[in-house]
Amino acid sequence: MLDLMPIAFRNVNQLWAYILTETLKTLGLRCVVICPGSRSTPLTVAFAQQVPDIEAISILDERSAAFFALGRAKATGCPVAIVCTSGTAGANFYPALIEAKESRVPLLILTTDRPQELRDCHSGQTIDQWKLYGNYPNWQAELALPSPDMGMLAYLRQTVIHSWERTQTPTKGPVHLNIPFRDPLAPVPDGTDLSYFQSQFHLQDFFAGINSNSLISTLVQTRLIASLLPTFQEWQKCDRGIIIAGVAQPQQPQEYCRAIARLSQTLKWPVLAEGLSPVRNYADLNPYLISTYDLILRNQQLAKQLAPEMVIQVGEMPTSKELRSWIDATQPRRWVIDPSDQNLDPLHGRTTHLRVAVEQLAEEQGSRGAGEQESRGAGEQGRINSLADEYLKFWCTAEAQVRKAVDQTMDTMEELFEGKAAWLLSQTLPPGTPLFIANSMPVRDVEFFWQPNNLGVRSHFNRGANGIDGTLSTALGIAHRQQSSVMLTGDLALLHDTNGFLIRNKFVGHLTILLINNNGGGIFEMLPIAKFDPPFEEFFGTPQDIDFAQLCATYNVQHELITSWEQLQQKLNPLPTMGIRVLELRTNRKADAKWRQDNLRQFAPIELLR
Repeated sequence: MLDLMPIAFRNVNQLWAYILTETLKTLGLRCVVICPGSRSTPLTVAFAQQVPDIEAISILDERSAAFFALGRAKATGCPVAIVCTSGTAGANFYPALIEAKESRVPLLILTTDRPQELRDCHSGQTIDQWKLYGNYPNWQAELALPSPDMGMLAYLRQTVIHSWERTQTPTKGPVHLNIPFRDPLAPVPDGTDLSYFQSQFHLQDFFAGINSNSLISTLVQTRLIASLLPTFQEWQKCDRGIIIAGVAQPQQPQEYCRAIARLSQTLKWPVLAEGLSPVRNYADLNPYLISTYDLILRNQQLAKQLAPEMVIQVGEMPTSKELRSWIDATQPRRWVIDPSDQNLDPLHGRTTHLRVAVEQLAEEQGSRGAGEQESRGAGEQGRINSLADEYLKFWCTAEAQVRKAVDQTMDTMEELFEGKAAWLLSQTLPPGTPLFIANSMPVRDVEFFWQPNNLGVRSHFNRGANGIDGTLSTALGIAHRQQSSVMLTGDLALLHDTNGFLIRNKFVGHLTILLINNNGGGIFEMLPIAKFDPPFEEFFGTPQDIDFAQLCATYNVQHELITSWEQLQQKLNPLPTMGIRVLELRTNRKADAKWRQDNLRQFAPIELLR
C-alpha cells in the first residue's frame, strides 16, 4: 500500500485535490501553470506537492499564463494544465483557449469556483463559470463538490481520465473543468474523519489500469486507408496534379516531410510548401519543392498555364491570398489529408477530407503504387508520365528562376527592409532552432521570402485564430527548457503581450526576440484602407511611439539596436543559452509596404511564358 501525503489528510478539499493531481500525474501530465488566487488553494497545494514529477510554474497574469501553457503544449505535443481562482480570472484564459481549439493544441483548463450556495447572491469574486468558454472546449464539465465517499472519488478519477483523453481524441484541443470548493481552502482540519484513508485506502488498486494511450484514432485511420485504393488510382491517372504542404507543426517533422516527399515522387507532382511548413526546412528530402508559388502566381498568364486538375492539400490551407484565389478560380478536384475532425477547406470546393495522417497514407500509397502502374499498362502509364514530367518541369523551372531572383535581390539589399529579416533567418539560425513567428506581416514575409534549407528549424505559430494576443508568452512557453529559441515579431504584437516579460524569473532557457519596429501595424498598409487618411494612421496604423530600450530595462531584459544585416547575422548564430534578449530592427512601415507593392509581382520572369 502506498501512503498518501500527509497534506491530503487535512481536509476533504485536499483529499479531493490530491486524487485529481495524482490521477493527472499517472496519466502523464508533466507541466501545470498556476495563477495566484484564494479559491484555487487546494489545487495549488496539491500540485506543489507533486513537484518534481509535475513542473508547477507560477505566473501572475492569467492571459499570459494561458498562452505560455499553449506554447509548452505546442513544443511538447502533450497536454498542459492551467489553474486559476474564481471570478474573471478564468475569463482571461479565453483567447488562448480559442487558439488551442482552432490550432488543435491539448490544454486542460482547471478553473476553481465557489459552491452553489454562494452563487447569484453577490458573494465576492463570483461569476457564472458554467460553460464560460461557450462551445470552444472539446469537452467541459463542472465537478461535484468534494466528498470523502469512495464512489465520489472514483467518479473524480474517471472524470479526470475522460478529460485527459478528450484533450487528445478524436482531435487535440482544450478541455474545461470547473471545480467548486467550500471553505476551508487552506490545508487545515475541517472536522471530517479521514482515518479510513490513512489506514485502509489502497492507492495502487485505486490508480491501477490508468492508461493514457488510445487506439481509437489509429484503428479508424487504418480502416480508412484500407479503403483508399480507388483514390490512389485516381491520383495515378492525373498528369496535372500538385501537393500543397500547408500550415503544420508536426511533432516528428522529418518523418512528416519524408511522407510528403514519398507522395510527390510517386505521383510526380510538385510540392507547394507554405513558409510555415517544415518542408521548407528539410529541402533535400523533396526535389520537387516549390517555395515561390505566391510570387509565381502573381503573373496571371503563368497562373493560368499552371492550373491543376487535382490538388492534395496536406494540413491547413497556406496563408497566401494568391494561392487561395488561384485554387478558387481553377476549381480543381481536391483532397485534404489531415487526421482531425475539422473542416479544413475555407474555399468550399470539390473537396474530400481524408481523416488520416500523411505518414500513414504515403506508406500505403507507396506500397500500392508500383502494382497499380503495372496493371494499367505500360503505354497508358507512359503517356501520363510524359505529361506529368512536362507539367512538373514547368513548375521546377519557374521555381529555380524566381528563387534566384528573390535571393539575388535580398542578398544585395543594404537598406533595412523588414522582409529581408525572414530571408536572413532561413539561412542563419543554428540547426533545429525553435522559431515562433508572430502574426500579421512576419508570417507573410516568411511565406514570401523564407529560403528552402536543411537546417531543420522548428517553426511555431498561432495560426488557429490568427490573433496577435499572447505572442510573447506563447514564444516563452515554446522556448522553456528547449534549445535556444527565436521569435520574429512586429512591435504591436510584442506590445500587446508585454506582461509576458513577467515570466522571465520562471523561464529556463533562452529566447531572442527579433523585433521589427515599424511603429505601427504594417499589415494594414497592404489593405485598401491605407489610402484613406484620416482615419488610417490613428485607427489602423496605430503608432505607439515606444522606446523599447526603456521598456526592456523595466523588465530587466537585454536590448540591442540592430543597424546592419551583418550585425544581425552575428547575433543570431550562435545564440546565447540563458535569458531573454530583444534585437530591435527599426524599419519604415510605409516604404516597406510600397516595396512589396512595387516588387512582388516582378519576380516571375516573362521568359517562362510559352
